[in-house]
Amino acid sequence: MTARTAGKRAAGLDRLGAIVIAALPACMAVANRSSPVVVGLAGLLLLAGSAAAGRPLRALLVAPLATPVGMAALAFLAWCSLSLAWSPLPGLSLRTLSEFLPALAGAYLVARLAPPHLASVAGPAAWMLVATCAYVVADLASGLVIREALGQRVAAFAFNRPLLVMMLLAFPLAAFLAASGRRGLAALVAACLAVAAWRSVSGATVLGLATGALTVCALRWLPARAGLGLTGAALLGALVLAPVEGDLLARTMPDALHQRLAGSSTRARVAIARSFGAAVAADPWRGAGYGTSGRFQDAPVAERIEPEMRFMLAVGHPHNSFLQVWAELGIVGATLAALVLVLTLRTLLAWKAVARSAALALLAAAGIVAFVEHGAWQAWWTAGLGAAIAWLRALHYQSEAPKDER
Repeated sequence: MTARTAGKRAAGLDRLGAIVIAALPACMAVANRSSPVVVGLAGLLLLAGSAAAGRPLRALLVAPLATPVGMAALAFLAWCSLSLAWSPLPGLSLRTLSEFLPALAGAYLVARLAPPHLASVAGPAAWMLVATCAYVVADLASGLVIREALGQRVAAFAFNRPLLVMMLLAFPLAAFLAASGRRGLAALVAACLAVAAWRSVSGATVLGLATGALTVCALRWLPARAGLGLTGAALLGALVLAPVEGDLLARTMPDALHQRLAGSSTRARVAIARSFGAAVAADPWRGAGYGTSGRFQDAPVAERIEPEMRFMLAVGHPHNSFLQVWAELGIVGATLAALVLVLTLRTLLAWKAVARSAALALLAAAGIVAFVEHGAWQAWWTAGLGAAIAWLRALHYQSEAPKDER
């Protein structure tokens, strides 16, 4: 094979991988757990393209793991794996890990390899997201007749995962478009997603969008270190206070507010947080073991808390990823998670203002959703984060490139 042929093959594989990433919103709308497959396929295509082009894969994929934030992340994953040694539910722990690790690997490949190739598909990716939002709004307005015609589950909440993934993608994608002069398209992406989120039953998407938007607005008036400090303080505060969240809310949240938010099941959420918080208090150091939240009521620590608190341990997870880390991995896991967060924020200090603002908005939006919504290790969320980080790093890549290379 000639060098020219190899170059064409590599370019084709890179292009195809970028197109697959651009198609993620539509894939999620059709199959709302498909992001691990989509991101994994994109990662493999980009890996094959890099290999065909002879790029230094060691520098691209291995060297970042030797940085402080990379070593902290590896230490966190090592503690997750080590906790299987004392997990009372090893089958469940292994199954959870077997779903999470492939999604994490695909997310890592995409985040590391995709950024230089995403500029060419930014426009199509934006229009794909806009079209997917239009489909969601139309189907919800019609009473889900499209989903019914396709033989899919007829439930409004089936669009919650696609909307959450699009929420993650929207911040870096819109920032990328605006930075490249396509402000109108960036505004259209934001507006369409806002309409779709508001029309849906996904309160978490609305909350994430609002939090990210407020973060962007606040960062316009704050120095870089202040913005990083406030975002870090909010996220670390959520992590530190997670074990006592339920007790704090039970004491401070008035009945009138519970009644106003009845559709969000706030009373049940407070009870769940109190139950898992009690479990953390009963075993604060090492936790019950990775992935045990799925059947936490069967863990030995459940027998050490009051009987009336045990019922809510059977919900599958605490609806707070920070609290789940505490319950499953203890203070060691929580400390390592905090270290990853602090080192990530320190890395962002060196980024240009536009990319840094988008990164902090993404962190804030993802953080608030993790605080109120799904389990920590869900593969669809992990893969969606990987795609969002790829767009974020594409923005950073663009902002760092000399003008004559853009």
